[in-house]
Amino acid sequence: MKTMRFFQAAILAMFVLNAFTAFGQKEKTVEVGGAPMYPSKNIVENAVNSKDHTTLVAAVQAAGLVETLQTAGPFTVFAPTNAAFEKLPAGTVETLVKPENKETLTNILTYHVVSGKLGSKEIADAIKKGNGKASFKTVSGGELTAWMKGKDLYISDENGNQSKVTIGDVFQSNGVIHVIDTVVLPKS
Repeated sequence: MKTMRFFQAAILAMFVLNAFTAFGQKEKTVEVGGAPMYPSKNIVENAVNSKDHTTLVAAVQAAGLVETLQTAGPFTVFAPTNAAFEKLPAGTVETLVKPENKETLTNILTYHVVSGKLGSKEIADAIKKGNGKASFKTVSGGELTAWMKGKDLYISDENGNQSKVTIGDVFQSNGVIHVIDTVVLPKS
């Protein structure tokens, strides 16, 4: 009887210790737009909390891509900030989010997405193998070129526009986000 109580007490103690340990452990997050990005959440669940990505979130909603970006993926998203969208000519975003421009908007947004989970290390390895440049096919069918300038990672679109990765390796449950400072555009 004493042995049984001892084992019950030991099991209870292990359960309590494990519960406290799990409760005390926090996910390693990256802060984007004033909000922590949780690796256990998907791209959409995290992006909606970033105050620097309200334009991107609105565009993703207008294009009907929310459900897609909540799937298992994995996806690598080069996520332009609000300031990146502000670099576009005046009225561009307002025009693109209109229902009649959904196809164009979808093409632009999916141009910022590459299939697979490409962290900075994988991109840097590809750049090294490519003698200073690496090309990645986007979900829209276009191509982005990645390259380094010192320790900074850049991407270029097919029109020659360049965008700097300002925050890299924001890992999500269904991929990774790299925050960029300029909207890249598919070949016009």
